[in-house]
Amino acid sequence: MSYHIKHHLTDDLLMGYSAGALPEAFNLVIATHISLCDECRARLGSFDALGGAVVDTVAPAPMSPGALSATLAMIAAHDNEIPPQTAPQTSSIFPAPLQAYVAGDLDDVAWRKVGGGVSQMLLNTSKDATVRLLKIPAGVAVPDHGHHGTELTLVLQGAFVDEHDRFAQGDIEIATKDTHHTPVAEEGMDCICLAATDAPLQFTGIIPRIAQRFTGI
Repeated sequence: MSYHIKHHLTDDLLMGYSAGALPEAFNLVIATHISLCDECRARLGSFDALGGAVVDTVAPAPMSPGALSATLAMIAAHDNEIPPQTAPQTSSIFPAPLQAYVAGDLDDVAWRKVGGGVSQMLLNTSKDATVRLLKIPAGVAVPDHGHHGTELTLVLQGAFVDEHDRFAQGDIEIATKDTHHTPVAEEGMDCICLAATDAPLQFTGIIPRIAQRFTGI
């Protein structure tokens, strides 16, 4: 499938992903976007190559006598596992990296209402950041909010607009502490997004702030 992606990852995020320096939640969003985006995948390849060249200049570190055999044993123990990047593709809107976390298709998602018609499903990752699937019904707005940290939002189905731009399938919005917006799902199709945050959102309204205690957004 061809995607007309307008909004891409920054160099900082791609370098952090390449170096393994980001939270698992962010890595999942980035890996999912990369699986859809030829441009970001090519740029990531350049950073991977640069990292490999840097490693080549580092003096080798001493290893314990049993390090090689222990490493080979760990590899053998996981030989039958399919890593996310090689999981078989299906007609699902969930790209391969995401399928391994959802363990099913869109119909299998256990949605939970979070208010205003919006639903979510939290995905299991490390505790330094959170990642969730969001379903925003067509024409519905996510309450006005700012950000205490960084939020990566990848559109998997439909599209949404906010005060800054329009984000359609494959696009990724990078929101920071300077971002304040009210995303609205476009008419015609529910908007399904994958969103990762490293800090709670900063809602303006009292009702969303109360609901936040229960939803963890």
